[in-house]
Amino acid sequence: MLYWLYQQLAEHHHHVPVLNLLRYLTFRGGMAVATSQLVVVAMGSRFIRWMKAKQGKGQPIRAEGIERHIIEKSGTPTMGGLMFLAGITVATLLWADLTNVYVWAALLVTLGFGALGFMDDYAKVTKQTTAGISGRTRLVVEASIAMLAVFLMIRFGQPSPEGAGLSTSLAFPIFKQALVDLSWFYVAFGAFVIVGASNAVNFTDGLDGLATVPVMIAAATFGLIAYLVGNFVFAKYLVLHFVPGVGEVAVFCAAIVGSGLGFLWYNAPPARIFMGDCGALSLGGALGAVAVATKHEIVLGIVGGLFVVETVSVIIQVLWFKRTGRRVFLMAPIHHHFEELGWSESTIVIRFWIVALVLAMVGLATLKLR
Repeated sequence: MLYWLYQQLAEHHHHVPVLNLLRYLTFRGGMAVATSQLVVVAMGSRFIRWMKAKQGKGQPIRAEGIERHIIEKSGTPTMGGLMFLAGITVATLLWADLTNVYVWAALLVTLGFGALGFMDDYAKVTKQTTAGISGRTRLVVEASIAMLAVFLMIRFGQPSPEGAGLSTSLAFPIFKQALVDLSWFYVAFGAFVIVGASNAVNFTDGLDGLATVPVMIAAATFGLIAYLVGNFVFAKYLVLHFVPGVGEVAVFCAAIVGSGLGFLWYNAPPARIFMGDCGALSLGGALGAVAVATKHEIVLGIVGGLFVVETVSVIIQVLWFKRTGRRVFLMAPIHHHFEELGWSESTIVIRFWIVALVLAMVGLATLKLR
């Protein structure tokens, strides 16, 4: 909104020197971090008290889960993801260029998945069950939202100097020139990336702060990638596929980081509120949407490697148990396996943060390797 104001004034030759700062993505990104953080922290205490009063018993804890959680975590309210959504939306609408299709596509996924997660959380809290909306319904809704977002990016994204095929192509890290044009199959592929990322973050969200910091690390990493890919000079220097206009997504990524900082204020162990599906699905979806917009879908698998491992641990556990009746891990997702081994919650969380940081560095390294 403020960027639009700057453009209007510049067009009519009203020169306000301080507004020139709005030309710079870095300035708007920094302000998005500060704004989203302020929104979340300002909402915090009142919102948590209100949610606690409304929800009573809070989020139901799985009976077959870790015994300690049933004692320690029962009564903690959920739907903290609404704090994230408020921070991200306000900061993005305020500081991003609202004529940019990538910003709207990312917001569409974030708010759409957030609404779905909210309904899931609502069902769990009101019925006091851990089931929520059926898995099939959830996947159909997620896939529909994701496909619409990918279609919008392809249809309304600015044409690249590399030719029309880039918007429907899969790019590879390291092999910089390799492009596979999937044509309209790309809509399904892009949706798969978004839905996969969304559910992977949801699996990871099981301990206080466990998903929040890796999401912030991934968002910061992709903010940098969006800035580089959307800048012709940097993209050319790094031999990346230049995507005109995608730099604006950096402001959206910055808003995620700021919201995460605000949320951690209340979610540092012991958590006063859980982000719930409302938060986990929307944040994962947001990362997936940014990866699709920046043409770095495969790099998301590296940067978000922690989420991938959590998801794979669940798949392995389920498939192996169905085949043999035995378990590979003491409990899945894998963070519960370490809890069963006797690691303390804070040890697991901080070690997983370290892994997430290392993987982000590896992901960024692929920008320079060729």
